[in-house]
Amino acid sequence: MAGHRKLGKPTDQRLAMLKNQTTDLLVHGKIETTEARAKEVSSIAESLIALAIKEKDNFETVEVKIKKAKLDSKGNKETEKVTSKNGKEYLRVVKEEVTESRKKDMPSRLSARRKIMAKTNKVKDSEGNNIDLPAKLFGEIAEKYATRQGGYTRILKMGPRKGDNAEKVILQLV
Repeated sequence: MAGHRKLGKPTDQRLAMLKNQTTDLLVHGKIETTEARAKEVSSIAESLIALAIKEKDNFETVEVKIKKAKLDSKGNKETEKVTSKNGKEYLRVVKEEVTESRKKDMPSRLSARRKIMAKTNKVKDSEGNNIDLPAKLFGEIAEKYATRQGGYTRILKMGPRKGDNAEKVILQLV
């Protein structure tokens, strides 16, 4: 017997749909779908959350030297006039070397991050900024469910859909 539902779709379409719905569930906290799809998405989301909880504190902080553009008081890049070898003048951005402390993933957390990225899509918020879904999972979602032993999602039945009588449900994070 198969380990998953086929949902009446070819493999590539089914996997893309489940990836989209899993991403939406993790970003928004709840989705409305059919019961069969909700059970599949719930399984995927629960495994990702469990993985994030397991690896949430598995990193080390390192000091990194980086060169970046020097900013003025308004937040604009500072420039300087420079003359090239052939005598033409141009503006060059002034660079400064800064030491920053950053989190460096340990190998198992890096593997977990890659698994999360494989099961979800890249997302942008309403302003067009990228949402770092693995960071959200390791941060706020893992903190929220750290003391919980499984059961991170809930399925609420809404009744049959009008067109095809499929059971509609709301899948949400507990």
